[in-house]
Amino acid sequence: MSLTIAPRFAARIRRDEPMSRHTSWHVGGPADVFFMPQDRADLIDFLRDLPAATPVLWLGLGSNLLVRDGGVRGVVVSTQSALSVLEQRGSQQVYVEAGVPCARIARQCERWNLGPAGWFAGIPGTLGGALAMNAGAFGGDTWRHVVCVETIASDGTVQERDASLFTAGYRHVTATVPHEAYLSATLHFNEGADAEAMRALLERRRQTQPIGEWSCGSVFTNPPGDHAARLIEACGLKGARIGGAVVSTKHANFILNDGDASARDIEQLITQVQQQVASQHGCTLTPEVRIVGVAA
Repeated sequence: MSLTIAPRFAARIRRDEPMSRHTSWHVGGPADVFFMPQDRADLIDFLRDLPAATPVLWLGLGSNLLVRDGGVRGVVVSTQSALSVLEQRGSQQVYVEAGVPCARIARQCERWNLGPAGWFAGIPGTLGGALAMNAGAFGGDTWRHVVCVETIASDGTVQERDASLFTAGYRHVTATVPHEAYLSATLHFNEGADAEAMRALLERRRQTQPIGEWSCGSVFTNPPGDHAARLIEACGLKGARIGGAVVSTKHANFILNDGDASARDIEQLITQVQQQVASQHGCTLTPEVRIVGVAA
């Protein structure tokens, strides 16, 4: 897909950028255009200059994302550098831009003596992704704390939206406004952080999850009243492999890239796990990972 980019941005974009460099699975074909805005104003100007109807994929840490081997048509916008503000506003509110890693929110709220926020340390992505899917860990979830959000439309228009315009469920968010991306959120916490509790959560995560391995985090949402990992393990799928993709032997709801996987390997293993769990348990597992792009 050939895109015309305004001359003032042309020197700062990357064409045919391998997405394997930007995802936690370390797989993914090339993006037509990859852009890292310098700040919020730069991002808004860039979007305003894009040709109408240009597909835009928003990228944080690339932790809940599987990019197929054929890559991404359109533009990938990386938010980490441009949207990195994290500030306390008032005694119980925190302003967080979409590119801030969730683990940083947990650490800073502890310093500000605000909580409960330690569960954010269990989310491997940024706030933007956490807002998009109502990410959660260890019993906490994102939208429980949202007061309002700032959103941005494809033409660069910025709006402030009250949390009441959104309905959040388990790993799912619906909005009564047109589709817009998240720029920031104002979050509410109570005074009083439990540093020991956060350390215990992090130790539990270290003991039970394959931290440091190439993965996306949890692959499937938990079905009502059960756990995806239990169902997968009960099917004898720990260690199951397709190419370089393998079901973790430490936590069955993690699929790892052993260093040589393709996106196709991972997607086929996701499908195989779904099929076997459905066959043996009559339960359809729903991926929480977002799968984008085109097959090679």
